[in-house]
Amino acid sequence: MPETVISLQNANIYQGNSLILKDVNFEVKKGEFVYLVGKTGTGKSSLLKTLYGELTLTEGKGTVVGFDLREMDWKKVPFLRRNLGVVFQDFQLLTDRNVYENLKFVLKATGWKDERLMDEKINDVLDKVGLKSKGFKMPFEMSGGEQQRIDIARALLNSPKLILADEPTGNLDPETSDEIMQLLIQIAKDYGTSVIMATHDFIVINRYPGRMLKTENGRVIDSANPALQN
Repeated sequence: MPETVISLQNANIYQGNSLILKDVNFEVKKGEFVYLVGKTGTGKSSLLKTLYGELTLTEGKGTVVGFDLREMDWKKVPFLRRNLGVVFQDFQLLTDRNVYENLKFVLKATGWKDERLMDEKINDVLDKVGLKSKGFKMPFEMSGGEQQRIDIARALLNSPKLILADEPTGNLDPETSDEIMQLLIQIAKDYGTSVIMATHDFIVINRYPGRMLKTENGRVIDSANPALQN
């Protein structure tokens, strides 16, 4: 049986005192690629924030990459996040340093010290995203698609078991969106990294069909197991 990377059982997800999602049940296995869809305001962001420890789970059960979400506090969140990669729509690259330095900054922040190992790791992730020769470039010298690839490279630095991608194709043209989709699907397949991708882009979903988690009416409907949510 493949390893379970995410498991939520009877989880109620709150933002402050407001119940956003009720009785959430789903599992994601190693290497699985899953879409997270739903209209704005239906709880997609709250679900993602719960998975990366920004919102604490107070009711039900939940584990992500072996961490118990009920036990998350400010001391444990950094350890959880070292096992995750998060890819944002707006890239969030540091604009005052080149690509190599952007990636090195993250490694240092997560406890890496050996210069040679950092160098190897940076070259490795740039190679995986097809930008091995672009380490010297500044973010503003790169296209949106290249910046998104750097964001994905950054998410891969600590060899995560899970990548949470929040609208990664949201600001990209269709051709570039296609390239980013192929890259994320390839990462899931080749490295066994699970990917949850929040998206509004149904053109992408139609081109690359897959399992879907849908936030609707305070519930999460899982296309792999719809009976759970009826």
